[in-house]
Amino acid sequence: MPTSVSRPFLLAYSSEVLDLLDLSEADARSSEFLQAFAGNRLLEGMASYATRYGGHQFGQWAGQLGDGRAIGLGEAINRKGERWELQLKGAGMTPYSRRADGRAVLRSSLREFLCSEAMHHLGIPTTRALSLIATGDGVVRDMLYDGNPAVEPGAIVCRVSPSFTRFGHFEILAARGEHELLQRLVNFTLSRDFTFIVGTDAERFAEWFRLICERTALLVVEWLRVGFVHGVMNTDNMSILGLTIDYGPYGWVDNFDPGWTPNTTDEQFHRYCFGQQSVVARWNLERLAEALMPVAPARKMLDAGLAHFDDTLQSALSTMLAAKFGLLKWQNDDATLVETVFELMQQAEVDMTEFFRQLAEVKQHAPALETLRSAFYRDSLYESHAALFESWLGRYAARLGQQSDDDASRRVRMNKVNPRFVLRNYLAQEAIDAAMQNDLSMVERLMQAARHPYDDDHPANLTAKRPDWALDKVGCSKLSCSS
Repeated sequence: MPTSVSRPFLLAYSSEVLDLLDLSEADARSSEFLQAFAGNRLLEGMASYATRYGGHQFGQWAGQLGDGRAIGLGEAINRKGERWELQLKGAGMTPYSRRADGRAVLRSSLREFLCSEAMHHLGIPTTRALSLIATGDGVVRDMLYDGNPAVEPGAIVCRVSPSFTRFGHFEILAARGEHELLQRLVNFTLSRDFTFIVGTDAERFAEWFRLICERTALLVVEWLRVGFVHGVMNTDNMSILGLTIDYGPYGWVDNFDPGWTPNTTDEQFHRYCFGQQSVVARWNLERLAEALMPVAPARKMLDAGLAHFDDTLQSALSTMLAAKFGLLKWQNDDATLVETVFELMQQAEVDMTEFFRQLAEVKQHAPALETLRSAFYRDSLYESHAALFESWLGRYAARLGQQSDDDASRRVRMNKVNPRFVLRNYLAQEAIDAAMQNDLSMVERLMQAARHPYDDDHPANLTAKRPDWALDKVGCSKLSCSS
């Protein structure tokens, strides 16, 4: 059962998720809504539970984990027949809390609430967030793990998803030798979440694992498209549905850097950095395949699924990159063109989001480097790399000349895949700082911007590059898992 809180207060809710659950704005403002999603009472039909899973964390088997601060409230079937699980994150201790308090602080809860909805509107598969509620209770956390714990305001997010099943749910059963229960979980997952897969048991299993691999590959490519870094790609943070799940120390790439990680815990090895996410996804799928081995009809089905991941990843990557650069069709020699500019962007500290929005403005017959100037963080680097970028722009314009479309149509296509607004770390931190002072106006502005991330007409202060002050500010450049 959730642990009651003293003074719950509704900070924010998603009107889109209300609609998914057939709830109204009036429902969201009701006492029943507040008490239920603060964990103070269960509504009729709710059944609270926590689940057991294991996982590989930073490449090492961590043993039994589980919902240490997430408590499920059951499933809702909406008028469209869609199934949605509801889950409170930060609602108190469970049997899997592992000596922790099961609570979450406002800063991490607000980040999860905002990012869940921002990712959805970017078109990226994700769990959703219904509500963000302050608990009125303090939570002690050592944010930087430096021996300086402090009391922070607590909060609870209600997460919503068709399923919260993770790779780790299967891993723990295989590790414990609970093969009968493992088979039951596979059967349950197929019958509830993959009802469209038909055929014999063996055929259904093969297609199921193949689809998990495919969705995982497509998910990672979508992360790369917008510059998102998950930060903690442990196997227990991987969704069986190919959804983005568990928003901890995530971040968006500002100056382009494949080696950037937002996670302070990952600073030494950069295992979960931006450029490694597809490699880690493959590694995680291999661990899932090992867990499923005891119940797989044949090993070759698992091998085929992993091979399908490789094929899907390569195909989706080339399609995605072609779209980002405004190319109608990917050609083999485009890889050199793309790799060259990515290297230049890294060397010259070029902002990824700004670069691609400005690249759409480049004129095919008169490419001007000045068009891209706003994407550079430092004038000195702009000047020292100008000749190299001008040379690249010439090659890029020549490549565009091989296509049949004009600048205007290319611009429209590019701006549909290259967002104008992303939830940069410093923006989320500004919202947190304001919320700590009971000012939720920034939260509302970010939610409004997140609903239309590809539009041009955003306030300049929500689309600006990372300011210099954010480089060293806690919560902006780096984040810990502390929440």
